[in-house]
Amino acid sequence: MNRIAATLQQYQSTKKTLVIPYVTPEFPVKGTTIPLILALEQAGAGMIEVGIPFSDPLADGPTIQHSSEIAIKNGASLKRVLELITEVRKQTNIPLILMGYINPVLNYGLEKFLQDAKKAGVDGLIIPDMPPEESDEFRSLCMKNNLSNIFLIAPTSSEERIRYIDSLSSDFSYCVSVTGVTGARTSFGDHFNEYLSRVKKNTTKAFVVGFGIKSKEQIMNITAFADGAVVASALLQAIADKKNIGDVVVNARQFFSSLI
Repeated sequence: MNRIAATLQQYQSTKKTLVIPYVTPEFPVKGTTIPLILALEQAGAGMIEVGIPFSDPLADGPTIQHSSEIAIKNGASLKRVLELITEVRKQTNIPLILMGYINPVLNYGLEKFLQDAKKAGVDGLIIPDMPPEESDEFRSLCMKNNLSNIFLIAPTSSEERIRYIDSLSSDFSYCVSVTGVTGARTSFGDHFNEYLSRVKKNTTKAFVVGFGIKSKEQIMNITAFADGAVVASALLQAIADKKNIGDVVVNARQFFSSLI
C-alpha cells in the first residue's frame, strides 16, 4: 500500500478531517520550502500538494500566479523542486503530491520525469491540463513507477464523466469546487452541496475538494461529503508578505492550525 492509500485509510477509519495544504516551492523567500513542509505536517496536514512553478498557469488565479513568478525568480525550476523533495523526504513520510502543467514535464522528458519524481519521493501527480482521454501513456508510466494519478472533476462534469474520472484516478480524485480559476472565496454557490452529493454518488474511490477554500467552516461543510479539502491561495496569502523563513513558518503554522 502506498503512502497516499495508507493515509486515506487512516483518516477514514479515525474520521479525522483530512486537510491538504498547497505550497509553491521557494515562495515567498528562497530556502523556505523544506521548513514550510515540515511545519505544515506538524500543524496537522495529512498530505501536502507541491506546485511546480510555471509561467503560464492556466487554472490558477492571481495568488498562485504571483507565487509562481516569485518562485521562478528564486530558482524553483522543475529540477530544483525534485531536489527539494529529495531533501525533505529524508525528514518526513507525509504523502507529497506534485501539481503542475504538462509543458515543463514534456520539456523535462516524460519518462525521465516520472522516474526522477519517484526517486525523489513523490507519491502522486496532478496535471490539470492533461485530458484524461489522452493520458494512457502517462498512466502506464505512472503505474510502472508506482505513482498515483489524480484527475480533476468539475462542476460541469456529467455523472458519466465523474464515473470515468473516478475509474482513472489511482487513489482519489480532485473535485474542483467551482468553474474557473483558483482563489479564496467566501461561498461556492447555491448548488454546491448538490454537486458534492452527485460526485459522492458516482465515485467508488475517495475524492477531495479544492479551489477557493479558506476557512474551517467551509472545510467542515465539504468533508460532510468528501474525504478531504485542499487549501491553497488562502495559505499563500497568509505568508505572502513575510521576508524571512522564520516568519513564513510561524504564520503558516498558525493559519493552518486554525483550519483543523
